[in-house]
Amino acid sequence: MTAGPTKEYIDPVRYISNKSSGKQGYEIAKSLSKKGFETTLISGPTNLEINNDINLIKVETAEEMFQSTLKSLPADVAIFSAAVCDYKVKVTSREKIKKQDEISLELEKNVDILDYISNHNSLRPELVVGFAAETNDLEKYAYKKLSEKNCDWIIANDVSNESIGFDSDFNEVSILYKDKKIERLKYKSKSEISDELVEKIINHLS
Repeated sequence: MTAGPTKEYIDPVRYISNKSSGKQGYEIAKSLSKKGFETTLISGPTNLEINNDINLIKVETAEEMFQSTLKSLPADVAIFSAAVCDYKVKVTSREKIKKQDEISLELEKNVDILDYISNHNSLRPELVVGFAAETNDLEKYAYKKLSEKNCDWIIANDVSNESIGFDSDFNEVSILYKDKKIERLKYKSKSEISDELVEKIINHLS
C-alpha cells in the first residue's frame, strides 16, 4: 500500500510536492489489517498516525518510494494510492538557492511506480489497484490510466470537489475494472469507502 505525497527537492530547504493528505491510503491500510492482511504501508510525508500492527515505511522522494515498493514484494495485493510527483529536479542544489528575480528549473520524469510494478511480470502481484485523482473528465482519464498502466482496477475520484478532496475525511469514488465494468461508491467517510473496497478485494481473491 502506498499513500501520501512525495517531495522532490530543489535545494536543502525547498521542494516540489502536491496536496495529497494520505488519508484515503491510510484508511485502506487500516481496513486491510483489520481483515487479516499482513499490511505494509509505504508513506510519503504526512501528519497521520497508523496502527502498530501495520508495517509503516516512511519515505520522501519518488525514488525512495519505488525502492521501498520493490523491497516489499512479492505481495498478493498492491494498492497504489500515493500521489507520486511525476517530475523531479534534474540537479538538486546542495546549498540554499539565493533569491533571484527569475529562476529556471530543469525537470526530468520520475519512475512510474504503478506502471513498473504492473508490467513487470516477475514481480507483479495478483491484484494491482491504481488511483486516478482528476479534476475533469474523470472516467475518461481513469480508463486511459487503467489501460496504459495494465492495472486490474483503478479507483477514480474528483479532487476538484472540496467535499471529497485531498484534505476531506469523506470521499466518493468510482471503481473501474479491466472488463470495463464500473461501480460507484457514493459519498461517505474515507474509512467506510476503505471497508467497502477491502470487501471487494476479498471477494476477488476468494
